[in-house]
Amino acid sequence: MLRSTRIWLKRALIVGVLVLVALLILRIAITERGPELQLWHKWVPTELSKSQMDRSDWADYLQNEQAIFVDMKRNVTDKVVDVPETLNRYSQNSRVYPEHFVTDWNRSYELLPKGIPRGAVVLLHGLTDSPYSLRHFAIDYQQKGYVVVAIRLPGHGTVPAALTRVTWEDWMAATRLAVREARKRIPAGAPLQIMGFSNGGALAMKYTLDALENPSLAVPNHVILISPMIGVSSYARYAGLAGLPALLPAFARSAWLSILPEFNPFKYNSFPVRAARQSWLLTSALQTQLQRDWENKRLEKLPPILTFQSVADATVSTPAVIRALYNLLPDNGSELVLFDVNQSVQFAPLMRSSIRHAAEHLLPPAPRNYTTTLVTNASPQSNAAVAETTAAKTTIVIREPLGINYPPDVYSLSHVALPFPPGDSLYGRSPESPNEFGISLGTLTPRGERAVLMIVSLDMIMRQSSNPFWPWMLQRVNQTLN
Repeated sequence: MLRSTRIWLKRALIVGVLVLVALLILRIAITERGPELQLWHKWVPTELSKSQMDRSDWADYLQNEQAIFVDMKRNVTDKVVDVPETLNRYSQNSRVYPEHFVTDWNRSYELLPKGIPRGAVVLLHGLTDSPYSLRHFAIDYQQKGYVVVAIRLPGHGTVPAALTRVTWEDWMAATRLAVREARKRIPAGAPLQIMGFSNGGALAMKYTLDALENPSLAVPNHVILISPMIGVSSYARYAGLAGLPALLPAFARSAWLSILPEFNPFKYNSFPVRAARQSWLLTSALQTQLQRDWENKRLEKLPPILTFQSVADATVSTPAVIRALYNLLPDNGSELVLFDVNQSVQFAPLMRSSIRHAAEHLLPPAPRNYTTTLVTNASPQSNAAVAETTAAKTTIVIREPLGINYPPDVYSLSHVALPFPPGDSLYGRSPESPNEFGISLGTLTPRGERAVLMIVSLDMIMRQSSNPFWPWMLQRVNQTLN
């Protein structure tokens, strides 16, 4: 019996190895047919290490950041062969070259209010993103009397290859540095907030939990999460396997999940395997810590959390936001805002049933320890939006008209849409300053034949890139300042 078991296990191991080898060969075959790697996929800047950031201040970080941009120009931009009319953020003659703009939003920045600050906020952008993504909130916070510290997280804002070297621990060290700077800028006792978008939401949450355990870290008074990366797809856990062939220089392209032209001045289009792996490691560490702190009752000390999340999100797990975070929270004034899909009769017949009814199945039955608000259609015959709010510890639903309609051609929000108002110059549907950054991606609605567009996929163009409910969302954020 023991001998037969060993034989079975040996055969199963052999089969597993053969399957893995076959998958790696397939991976190599697919990537070798893909685009060639460019300079921005090969040159890697030198960021401060985790230990260096923990010993550094804001001025040190900015000094190293400036050195990175100087090196990037010398090693990438100055070597790029310009092609007329090409949209390339690394070409000096391209209209999307960031250095041409009045402000290069790829860089870390601080905004200071007039007079004595009322408080401070730290803004943390998402993966492959840049400090651009939260700039509208930054300006509003400054106008409300807050110091704004928006850090460019290591590996971002420069070249996609930078994400092949950094770790999630580096991002956490940068978060701690930004909070130290924010705390220095305000009077003792003034409120401190932390806002995170996507991967930045995971960092904001992880920092807050760390601060509850470490007295040397300042605990924020309020945490605001936008499309937070509390959980990602299970594929990200094994993404590192997809990059194994890249250990051999001949198969360097296997280190990338996507190799795309870089026409967006403030966000990478190309995506390395390592970035996916680091996002999973971060969310895994966060979920483990949340569960442990819930069991130890440390979550009782958490500040209020306000989260905005679309029920349709192809980047992060909406159920994980509820299951792994909100269902563990105490009754501490936290609120979850969900943006429903457009339930109007125009789109309902075209939607997957699971997505159309997602809002009905995501939440546990009321009463809950946290307030929930669902932004949805007033009726299936109407594009008018209402907010259906159920306060914590109650079962009563209060409906409030928002005075805002779902755009008739928008069937849902998306992961990337939430932090951008419709007037955003780059992502907005109706940009207030069209082509301010070389192109207005949110206005593109191309029609034509397949296989004509070379540099973008239809998926990328169709994805909703701005939030029609942003003015209402900003009001909700401003309520936390009171």
